[in-house]
Amino acid sequence: MNRNRALILVLVILLTLGFLSACMPNPAMAVHTHPAGFFKGVWHGWIAPFSLIVGFFNDNIRIYEPNNTGWWYDFGFYMAIISGFGGLSLVRRKQDDRL
Repeated sequence: MNRNRALILVLVILLTLGFLSACMPNPAMAVHTHPAGFFKGVWHGWIAPFSLIVGFFNDNIRIYEPNNTGWWYDFGFYMAIISGFGGLSLVRRKQDDRL
């Protein structure tokens, strides 16, 4: 049974990495007509650590989409970078526990 669980875990990790890499900013693909907006900025902020790691091995991957809508994309990107995966709520919870 443990072997099946390990196989499923490896499969899930590979699929997740495949989905994440498919949505990473790519300057070579920046010729499309629809610039990235607020929600793409949020997504790119969430996957920025993964984009950075993949970018070490692939020159076409960046953490920031060059073809974007401007301020709204930046706002979504930095909002996701700052908050992380619930990072702000974890800090607040720790402060509440001390009281």
